[in-house]
Amino acid sequence: MSAPTPAPAPADDANACHAEIVRHHRVIEDWLAGRMSRADLPAFADAHTPGFTLITPDGEALPLPRVLSMIEPAHGAAPTLTITIRNVKIIASAQPFVVATYEEHHGGQDPSIRRATVVFTRDADTPHGLRWTHLHETWTQTPSST
Repeated sequence: MSAPTPAPAPADDANACHAEIVRHHRVIEDWLAGRMSRADLPAFADAHTPGFTLITPDGEALPLPRVLSMIEPAHGAAPTLTITIRNVKIIASAQPFVVATYEEHHGGQDPSIRRATVVFTRDADTPHGLRWTHLHETWTQTPSST
C-alpha cells in the first residue's frame, strides 16, 4: 500500500462518510455471505491505512494484518448475514481527518447491534475520499441477547 494522497475536504463530509461506511459494510457483508470473489480481498485491505486499528466490541485491539488474517478464512461463513447502517453522524472534520459515529445492525442467523466510531484519513485515491484509519465498536445488543 502506498502512502495516502491527501484529498481536498469534501463539500459534504456527512454524505461522504455515510457513503463510505455503507460501501465498506456492503463489501464485508458480501465477503461473509460468500457473494464476493476471494480475489477481491486486496481491495478490502486497501480501504484501510497501513496503521489501521480495530477495537472490537469485546475490547481487543487488532492491527490491520490481524483483521485480514481473521476475515480471509471467514469467506462465506455467514450466508444469511445482512448489515444495515443507521444514524451516521460527523463528530469532527478537519484536515486530514474525519471522525464519525454510526450504528451497525446485523441481521441473519446471529442478529446484533454495534455502535461504532470511525476515524478516516482523507485520501483522493479512494471511492469517497476517505480511508479507514481507526474503528472502535461497542456492543449495544450482542448476538446472544437477541
